[in-house]
Amino acid sequence: MASPSSFSSQNYKFNVFASFHGPDVRKTLLSHIRLQFNRNGITMFDDQKIVRSATIGPSLVEAIKESRISIVILSKKYASSSWCLDELVEILECKKAMGQIVMTIFYGVDPSDVRKQIGKFGIAFNETCARKTEEERQKWSKALNQVSNIAGEDFLRWDNEAIMIEKIARDVLDKLNATPSRDFDGMVGIEAHLREIKSLLDLDNVEVKIVAIAGPAGIGKTTIARALYGLLSKRFQLSCFVDNLRGSYHSGFDEYGFKLHLQEQFLSKVLNQSGMRICHLGAIKENLSDQRVLIILDDVNKLKQLEALANETTWFGPGSRIVVTTENKELLQQHGINNTYHVGFPSDEDALKILCSYAFKQTSPRHGFEELSESVTKLCGKLPLGLCVVGSSLRGKKEDEWEDVVTRLETILDQDIEDVLRVGYESLDENAQTLFLHIAIFFNKEDGDLVKTMFAESDLDVKYGLKILENRSLIKMKIFSNGDTKIVMHRLLQQMGKRAIQKQEPWERQILIDAREICHVLEHAKGTGWNVHGMSFDISRISEVSIRKKAFKRMPNLQFLKVYKSKDDGNNRMHVPEEMDFPCLLRLLDWKAYPSKSLPPTFNPEHLVELNMHSSQLEYLWQGTQPLKNLKKMDLSQSKNLKQLPDLSNATNLEYLYLMGCESLIEIPSSISHLHKLEMLATVGCINLEVIPAHMNLESLQTVYLGGCSRLRNIPVMSTNIRYLFITNTAVEGVPLCPGLKTLDKTRIFARAPSFATNPSGRRL
Repeated sequence: MASPSSFSSQNYKFNVFASFHGPDVRKTLLSHIRLQFNRNGITMFDDQKIVRSATIGPSLVEAIKESRISIVILSKKYASSSWCLDELVEILECKKAMGQIVMTIFYGVDPSDVRKQIGKFGIAFNETCARKTEEERQKWSKALNQVSNIAGEDFLRWDNEAIMIEKIARDVLDKLNATPSRDFDGMVGIEAHLREIKSLLDLDNVEVKIVAIAGPAGIGKTTIARALYGLLSKRFQLSCFVDNLRGSYHSGFDEYGFKLHLQEQFLSKVLNQSGMRICHLGAIKENLSDQRVLIILDDVNKLKQLEALANETTWFGPGSRIVVTTENKELLQQHGINNTYHVGFPSDEDALKILCSYAFKQTSPRHGFEELSESVTKLCGKLPLGLCVVGSSLRGKKEDEWEDVVTRLETILDQDIEDVLRVGYESLDENAQTLFLHIAIFFNKEDGDLVKTMFAESDLDVKYGLKILENRSLIKMKIFSNGDTKIVMHRLLQQMGKRAIQKQEPWERQILIDAREICHVLEHAKGTGWNVHGMSFDISRISEVSIRKKAFKRMPNLQFLKVYKSKDDGNNRMHVPEEMDFPCLLRLLDWKAYPSKSLPPTFNPEHLVELNMHSSQLEYLWQGTQPLKNLKKMDLSQSKNLKQLPDLSNATNLEYLYLMGCESLIEIPSSISHLHKLEMLATVGCINLEVIPAHMNLESLQTVYLGGCSRLRNIPVMSTNIRYLFITNTAVEGVPLCPGLKTLDKTRIFARAPSFATNPSGRRL
């Protein structure tokens, strides 16, 4: 191991100079100290080649001056040597003149005997002084008095010499690193991270502890681990940072050979012995079970890596600490690691500071860059990796160049960021990759149960897949107070998912996302095939789209269809044939600003789970009664021309009905009384709504938004289980009795409320 570096302006040749009386300690205490110091990489001046004489020579004086720390070992016969006493005087001079650190060990003598020069120590001192001048006696006496007042280790107070020596070594290392590493100075949030992890490490506990640092790719786990290593490594006998573990593969080995190979590499690094060869998997325990070690295992992604390098705490000496960084929380559970620090995303304020530290080398935006800095921070999703990479690329650039980057970030993922994020995706099996891509394109921030229903008729094990993605930190399952869950994927991971699809060969793609390719397919009814399960069509910057009547015939397995505009570019020309054939297996229809007055008469919603026709030109959906048993969510918000709702009597599994801003809607149909699983009804801003059917008694209905329904005068008994009722800006005078009502809001303004309002449980409207 490399010897500890000094943080003083003085360039020291040695870490430690020891002053001692040879016959008392050379073959005992000192030999053990030398061995321990060697293990810890502490360099110590060796006086074996110096010939002792009446006075200390220039070489010894030079050695004292070239040492960062002097350790004075005060034994019974120490004062019998004028050589030792002169060394002591020189050491104290260096302490005064150069700030040298002085440590003491009282080896079999009482500190007060040294201070007063009494007892056996005093007898030895008097014998030495008998042959010297009074001036020398006073000089030595003063030095002994000073050194005895320096707190140190008293051998008589220790039951175990080995443990005392370990403590001395730790103290030396602490003093050598008294000034902390400057490598991570000024890094936003690092101190808070280190404080939390040190608390988990419980460094004063003699037990061996394994602690994990977990979080998604790019969140800063490795950076935190390196800062931790720099802070703590010298407090241990041995330390090692094992990086790039994700890159360790079997490479032709069987499982046993793979673990053996990993252990060889690991021990070579820990013990600073290149090319070590071992013949069995007990080698780590044999070499380290009596050592207090700090081991960082970075970017672990396979259980076999942990089994090879830290399978048992008994492999390491008392007080050892093993720190594991990983994206895979399931791996920690499998290995029984319960002490985990989950690295969260920085606050908005800290995220901006991180960006600015790389872009401007300061923690706040330069004048004129305030709004641009906030835009970039938002587009990076507060991911530290993104903030670092993008911030560095913006350093020294002008405002117009920043604006170009903001535009590019909306659709393009930086290659350096993609390379890091893609690793986790590529480690998934085929089924989990498929689910990941569908979430990235269609189901981010969607209800977890809804997504499970989306795939209920497929071979995909969604429940297991969601667990895998969450354990790999690729999604987060946000749990609300009412027990509902929402799937959340980071924006940059979504972009990486889109890039993964773009890199697939055309015949491999299950999801189409390229607007030009989709235009070609819809306008010419050519290409694609049985393999396509989803289509996400961004019609921004598409001047005109004409869809053929049979356009979807060549995609019989299409289940997820999303049409939207990421930017309002003024182009709204889309032609949908009146009798267009929608896919018969469609489970998601999410079509923003649908241009026709109704869905085609051949439309079959039998498999439909979610219908989202936000801001459409619809006047009605369809005529007659349709099979709607799978429908769980219907959103027709801001469809200002919608005059009537269809017969919903068969939508017995419908849970959410959103009708915000449907200004032409006059009444809610009586068929709504069949919706006994309906949990939320939102008609905010339906300014012409007058009629809500009476005596519905919907047993699951808990939240009702009626704000801004200015013509509504009467609210019937919709449910006795309503907990949240919002009726601001209505003509309602009386409210039916609802025993469980928690919130009755008559003051909050809901008229023309946007569809992104949330209810009290945090659910998106």
